[in-house]
Amino acid sequence: MKDGFFPPIPVDGDPSKPMYIQLYDWFRSAIIGGRLRPGQKVPSSRQLAAELKVSRITVLSAFKQLHAEGYLEGSVGSGTYIAKSIPDHAVKLTLGDALQRLPSEAQHGPRRVSKLGTKFLSAPAIPRGFRAFQVGLPALDRFPRTIWSRLLIRHSRQTKKELMAYGDPMGRLACREAVAEYLRVVRGVRCHPGQIMIVTGSQQALDIAARVLVDPGDPVWLEEPCYLGAVRAFAAVGARLVPVRVDQEGLDVNRGIKRCPDARVAVVTPSHQFPLGMTMSATRRVLLLDWATRNGSWIVEDDYDNEFRFGIRSIASLQGLDTDERVIYAGSFSKVLFPSLRIGYLIIPDDLIPAFSRVRETSDIFPPPLHQEVLTDFIREGHLERHIRRMRTLYLERHDMLVAEIRKQLEPTFEILTANAGTYLVLLLPEGFQDTVVAEKAAQVDISAVPLSICYLEEHRRQGLILGYGGVNRKKIQDGMSKLAAILKA
Repeated sequence: MKDGFFPPIPVDGDPSKPMYIQLYDWFRSAIIGGRLRPGQKVPSSRQLAAELKVSRITVLSAFKQLHAEGYLEGSVGSGTYIAKSIPDHAVKLTLGDALQRLPSEAQHGPRRVSKLGTKFLSAPAIPRGFRAFQVGLPALDRFPRTIWSRLLIRHSRQTKKELMAYGDPMGRLACREAVAEYLRVVRGVRCHPGQIMIVTGSQQALDIAARVLVDPGDPVWLEEPCYLGAVRAFAAVGARLVPVRVDQEGLDVNRGIKRCPDARVAVVTPSHQFPLGMTMSATRRVLLLDWATRNGSWIVEDDYDNEFRFGIRSIASLQGLDTDERVIYAGSFSKVLFPSLRIGYLIIPDDLIPAFSRVRETSDIFPPPLHQEVLTDFIREGHLERHIRRMRTLYLERHDMLVAEIRKQLEPTFEILTANAGTYLVLLLPEGFQDTVVAEKAAQVDISAVPLSICYLEEHRRQGLILGYGGVNRKKIQDGMSKLAAILKA
């Protein structure tokens, strides 16, 4: 871009150096240092003289020297520009400056980051993209883009000045009202719009909850195995992470009480445990709520994809059973609609709303309003309900395709964990396999397979692969399993 913002020019007023030389030195340094781009337009001599409060002759003298050395180009009437081809000696100067810095950096070593930053660097990366079996990717090819685009255009053309100002940290009221109605009907959640905070997704929901509820050193129950995003959110605030094993009934509450009865928070995925897929039993739900009430603890319920259950009605939320307002409920539209939407929600007990709101203000102040307006109409006009109904049928088909391909191409020793829900399943590996090694080899042939073992905090780790089927069609499922089977058989 030739035209654009021009950096401020400092003038130190040194009487020993003529003003045109100071101006020349600044331009030369800015060009060599890359602050001024080749082809970028320079303010006119008249404009620059007025801004710097110097004579125009001073500016013209500096420009004349810069033209002579090849730093500027242009002519009267066409404007002045940074030369598109900088002289060789300038490039050499830049390289020399860089080389002079190397000994100092080598002497002092790598730049320092925090212990938490270092710890996160050593943690396994969560793969993203469009590879076969990518976890968390919905069927973007089936999303009603035409409808969404029409709603987006409607609100873009009718932008109100209120949408351009600072907003409520809790989010747009109309959007919260629509989400509250949706959650009351579909998830059995007990809430009013004032309790709902619109966030950028479940990860921000977990991050805000961690910062409000936990002090450094506070013990926090995490399911074992668990969602890595929860680990990172609560580790970031200095929580003492206490892994509590899950079994076929979900989180083993009695085991958690024996291990750490005074935990400050329990983070759970009761409707569809991530990653193993079971549903927490009614008995365990009652036990967990009773423990939280008696202990004055909090429960963070991450309800990330319960809309997609096959053959049965969605499991009612844990929050809907809570009579003591001990549950903070988190959800997201990333898997229901599309990930880049970046809209999720928190349902907050009434007495905690001020604290959550203030903490939210320290990060991004308030959520962007435009997509909230679009989502509001998308819900109220019935598009969300229809989309979920269609996706539930589609994901069941893709689930069954993947199960069939696994059974066709692999031996019975490879066990499948599936809850007939969601958009992923777990393929357990027989003894002798290392899931991290398999995942690395799969990535080399463009297959995404998340190792199950990285979801554990303790040493006893089951070996398996988490395979997403929501964003893959029949051909990708067949081709992907063929490649994966070849790796496993080898």
